[in-house]
Amino acid sequence: MVDRWTAQRASERTFRLAEGPIWDAPRGLVHWVEIEAGAVHTGRLTDRGVELTRTRQLDKMVAAITLGRTGEMLVAGQETLLVVDAEGEVTPGPRILPEGSGRRLNDGKCDPDGAFLVGTMQLSEEPGEDEMLIRVGADRSLTTVDAGVGLSNGLAWSPDASLWYYVDTVPGEIYVRAGSQERHVFLRDDWDPDGICTDADGNLWVAVYGTGEVRRFSPEGVLTGVVEVASPEVTCPVFVGPGLDRMLITARDGLYLVDVGATGRPAFDWAGFR
Repeated sequence: MVDRWTAQRASERTFRLAEGPIWDAPRGLVHWVEIEAGAVHTGRLTDRGVELTRTRQLDKMVAAITLGRTGEMLVAGQETLLVVDAEGEVTPGPRILPEGSGRRLNDGKCDPDGAFLVGTMQLSEEPGEDEMLIRVGADRSLTTVDAGVGLSNGLAWSPDASLWYYVDTVPGEIYVRAGSQERHVFLRDDWDPDGICTDADGNLWVAVYGTGEVRRFSPEGVLTGVVEVASPEVTCPVFVGPGLDRMLITARDGLYLVDVGATGRPAFDWAGFR
């Protein structure tokens, strides 16, 4: 049996490719990016949805954010990382891509050690073959975790962090690996998987771009649930709220909320740069 839910619009605001939502538990806030506007938005949850409280314009494009342990934010800009401290001051971080390479950074999250993983993709609509997933160390070193990627996308970890999932959108594959072991295909389909998250029971939730669906898969890879979203171009789900029991979904044009009867797990904090 496949459970079904319908997400509700969380804000009347429209966006130019909303992505990368994250719950900021210490401050009780939600952050997300608007990729094509180069902006990071902050909002608070209300009974009716998400109220936008702040917007920071940071780069030509902004692809992902993660939160530090002392209130700072690490932001993946178009080609470089940016550090935004608790007072809002912006300082440059490592350059990930050469200037004018025709590529940009895409989805990124911190691993259990607090290092930032960030992927790359082509700026054009042509599918890539040489994109990467890169690990950025505390010493600002760059290590290629995966190469030969078509379009590096979502990342998520199992509840005990023993497994981690990684999306390559172009071949329609989601990989799983244990720690530093070799990856293997967890899911493969004729689809465009985008952002992902896990819940406390180990289910994987996948935003399937172009379908208006977020799909739930069991730890064994069986489809067990579908969230229907009015916008077809869904980009990423995340659990938010003090109990991590509300699902916020970003789509190209907006934000959506739904109660799926599950709880999430906190995002890993960024450990910072030395």
